[in-house]
Amino acid sequence: MNKCGLASMLKTNKEAAAKFGIDLEFIEKKTNAQKNIAALGNDLSFIGVREFERTKHVHRLHPYLGKFIPQLVEVFLRKYFKKGNVILDPFAGSGTTLIEANVLGIHALGIELSPFNVLIQRVKTRQYDIIEVEKEIKDALLRVRAFSKSLITHEQTSLFDKEKGKFETDSEYLKYWFSERALQEILFCCSIIKEYKNQDILKIILSRSARSARLIPHYDLARPTKAVRKTYWCIKHKRYCEPTNEALKFINRYGWDTIKRIKEFDRLKTDAFVKIFQGDARKVNLPENLRIDGIFTSPPYVGVIDYHEQHRYAYELFNFPRQDELEIGPAKNGQNGNAKMAYANGIANVFKNVSRNLTEGASVLIVANDKFDIYPNVGKQCGFELIDIFHRPVLMRTERDSNKYFESIFYFKNRGKT
Repeated sequence: MNKCGLASMLKTNKEAAAKFGIDLEFIEKKTNAQKNIAALGNDLSFIGVREFERTKHVHRLHPYLGKFIPQLVEVFLRKYFKKGNVILDPFAGSGTTLIEANVLGIHALGIELSPFNVLIQRVKTRQYDIIEVEKEIKDALLRVRAFSKSLITHEQTSLFDKEKGKFETDSEYLKYWFSERALQEILFCCSIIKEYKNQDILKIILSRSARSARLIPHYDLARPTKAVRKTYWCIKHKRYCEPTNEALKFINRYGWDTIKRIKEFDRLKTDAFVKIFQGDARKVNLPENLRIDGIFTSPPYVGVIDYHEQHRYAYELFNFPRQDELEIGPAKNGQNGNAKMAYANGIANVFKNVSRNLTEGASVLIVANDKFDIYPNVGKQCGFELIDIFHRPVLMRTERDSNKYFESIFYFKNRGKT
């Protein structure tokens, strides 16, 4: 970043900090912002980056709890890699690293345990016939609207007085979390997806819609604990709100939004390849002749998120196989001594496995909230030399649990045998 760009960034950050009541001086001391600026040309706070920039183009195709912002990825990819390099994210999540790498002309590999997360990644990174995609989405939206209208045509008549056209499900989860009308609209949409070539995109639209259409408060989309079926005081809107009664408005809204976002990313895509491997990163066998120039990743944090459970609605709708027992550091295991030990071993085994494909001297960058001081030792076990550690605040998060915290970016060099 040139001097003018840096000055503009710092000015924007100060203005945003004042607006949102963020103590910038405390952050600068806690993170050594001047060091970040000197080394990376960025203080890594991203305070001045607006919400729509944090969720630009396909990054917002589907919500994903715990993902890092694309601007962070971009800063490090620009610094430590170059066009034509091959990088790996062994915890690929929602695909942020893969997308940002492609924009920069860097080839990217992703490994991901969750089948649903793999679907998100593939939908975001695939090359499309844009005209065909738009035509299919619009056609599906018309059919869902027509179906929804048929549900409410007869005044004074219950939605379910007629057996004809009623969709059934054995999922108690779906019956609990959705109103009768919303569930029928969701099940109808699910039933027609297989008729389209771009059915994976339609699955993402439907999953995103289902997430929003649940019987939950508007302010608690990320971690709801029970269905809400009565009027409630809404913290988000500062008024009494009614539980969501339909899925149609979300299917329609996200359908059009998806068209827009895929078009936006299509204009930025490069010819750099993106390859995705579904499986346990501790055991996935990458091709022996595949040489990887580096890693940029953010592993799960110990005892924070149950990754399969956060998208349970999608697993119930599309019958994806669940592999919860293979998650590393799930929230359900907590943060006790045994959980931390199992987590550290799991993370180390991932990097030991993939390091066989790393070139000697490859840069390994790991983003982690390492409050238990796990990663320096993980690096040693894997033959990585710790070169530096950058610290940054995590601010301006969109989910309700927006407590500010700090995370570190560990910069290692691979010194093991290749």
